[in-house]
Amino acid sequence: MLYPRVSLYALMLAAAGIPLYIHLPRFAAVNLGISLGVIGTVLLLIRLVDLVQDPLIGWAIDRWPGGQTLFAALAAIGLAIGFPLLFSLSEGAGLAVLIAILVLLFSAYSLGTILLYGRSATLAKRPDPKELMTLAAYREGGQLAGVIIAASAPAVFVAFGAQAQGYPIFGLFLGLLAVLTFVLTFPIWRRTPITGEGLSLAGLGQAGALRLLALALVNSLPVAITSTLFLFFVEDRLQLPGKAGPLLILFFFSAGASIPLWARLSNRIGPKQTLIIAMPLAIAGFVGAATLSAGNLAGFAIICLASGAALGADMVVLPAMFSVVLTRAGLNASTAFGIWSFAGKLGLALAAFFTLPLLERSGFTPGQTNSAQALYTLNLAYAVLPCILKLGAFGMVLTLPTEVTNK
Repeated sequence: MLYPRVSLYALMLAAAGIPLYIHLPRFAAVNLGISLGVIGTVLLLIRLVDLVQDPLIGWAIDRWPGGQTLFAALAAIGLAIGFPLLFSLSEGAGLAVLIAILVLLFSAYSLGTILLYGRSATLAKRPDPKELMTLAAYREGGQLAGVIIAASAPAVFVAFGAQAQGYPIFGLFLGLLAVLTFVLTFPIWRRTPITGEGLSLAGLGQAGALRLLALALVNSLPVAITSTLFLFFVEDRLQLPGKAGPLLILFFFSAGASIPLWARLSNRIGPKQTLIIAMPLAIAGFVGAATLSAGNLAGFAIICLASGAALGADMVVLPAMFSVVLTRAGLNASTAFGIWSFAGKLGLALAAFFTLPLLERSGFTPGQTNSAQALYTLNLAYAVLPCILKLGAFGMVLTLPTEVTNK
């Protein structure tokens, strides 16, 4: 039951991440009446908190290895309190209140994520590359299940008569999920932690971890941008009202279904070669999305399938590569994954900070009739810019040295 429990904890974290990264911009704009520019600025400010907080969380987990259970409990409690508060807010709620709730939620999410990824060697049956890749497959499979649940839940609640687009009951659901998950996964945090040596820039560089951190940041930007703008692109650019939820589920279902395949392929041919196969799928998806006409549901569904499969490779291969180089070098993983977590969330913050004000300046208004110029800007932001960034990440993968990527 070890790996299924890891999957469940990952499911809970992923279900928490979806509303923070996908639902939040539209919820704040439509339900709370906050401008896109303000939302982007708020998210960037919270990332500045993470700049200090995430490495400190990783350091604390490594400093007190016997506190795994306490850290897991604090993460669950923060999510259980924060989500009901967030989605019970209505228009007129103070910006300070929203920021305080978001800091609580992002802090709890960071704590749970860094704990889960930083304890890879502890949670694996054996701390060797093949077993770490197997653990990663279970973990990311759970994440994708959580994403599908969170993406579909608001629409399901609305179908059963929930008010306010299903968000209040959605918040309660996420809070209950966090509590139940901690209870059910309690045994995995009782395992004796495997720890390593303290981190230094020189140690990370010699292990090859700094190159992977830079790749993680650049590679996070395309998916960060598309996550932030997904609802806008489907509802306003493609003019497919009510289809965002099913398309999002299709995207993440494709990612989840592909994860076992990517894990097996990586164990057979190596992680670098696996990424070289997967990344062109994402690039093709961005090119396809940029050329779609309004109302083309079938075309975007195919793009969701292809780009979802590409995301599956990113999710399972990159963190496993990072775990392998840290374990091989005998370095403390939680502190390193605190930096890794910040790199990913910095990408999301930069996406929101640059794209949301850009859309606002172009005259784009969610849920309203928009000008051709505004929709053109949305198209550039959602598809063209991520394509360029993904090409950059692909180039970085091509230059990775063999000693970083071998099995």
